[in-house]
Amino acid sequence: FFSIAIPGCSYFLQDRDVLFQTSNMSAIFAGVYDGEMTYKELRQHGDFGIGTFNGIDGELFGLDGKFYQVKADGIAYPVRDSMKTPFAVVTFFEPDKSILLDKASDYNELQGNLDNLLPAKDIFYAIKIEGPFKYIKTRSIPKQNKPYLPFDEAVKTQITFEFHNVEGTMVGFRCPSYMEGINIAGYHLHFITKDRKTGGHLLECQMENVKIEIDYTPEFHMVLPESAKSVE
Repeated sequence: FFSIAIPGCSYFLQDRDVLFQTSNMSAIFAGVYDGEMTYKELRQHGDFGIGTFNGIDGELFGLDGKFYQVKADGIAYPVRDSMKTPFAVVTFFEPDKSILLDKASDYNELQGNLDNLLPAKDIFYAIKIEGPFKYIKTRSIPKQNKPYLPFDEAVKTQITFEFHNVEGTMVGFRCPSYMEGINIAGYHLHFITKDRKTGGHLLECQMENVKIEIDYTPEFHMVLPESAKSVE
């Protein structure tokens, strides 16, 4: 099931197996970095997710209803309800499958292992990975200033962080290939340390003996950005 909402129109989701998204990646790639949806509103649609903040000010990590903003200083800050997002993806995380991945894997191997666990490739999956990590590399993009640069230029300002022998959690999604431009086709994961002090957008990893939980999410609902006309 796939639906799109027009700004200003109300839409109430009854099914918790829904991937809820505000805006789309084509808008982000074009430099639409400001949205009108608050995090208070976003929480009504999910307790688990990833995304960013107005001005591309850091990376969102959401788990168990607690949302964090990992800024370019590497620190994870609690998200205030009044903050707004130009792009975020959330769901109510209720795992359908849980396994222990007991063999050493890097990020490419992890994606292959995950693909082998999925019953189909044409629906959405919310993914949580928790445990010890031998190596993690993440990034966060500093807040951008107007006039905004396209994303391929903004991402060149990213700050990267490396962690060795750290415990923490990854959260994110796998989207089908037909979602390219609407979301990111394939895997998109964010990371936070166990103490919830730092993290970011996942770039690389090495792991062993981690717990993987997967939530099958067959429905999708997207709210179009108010400023969509600026990317026409």
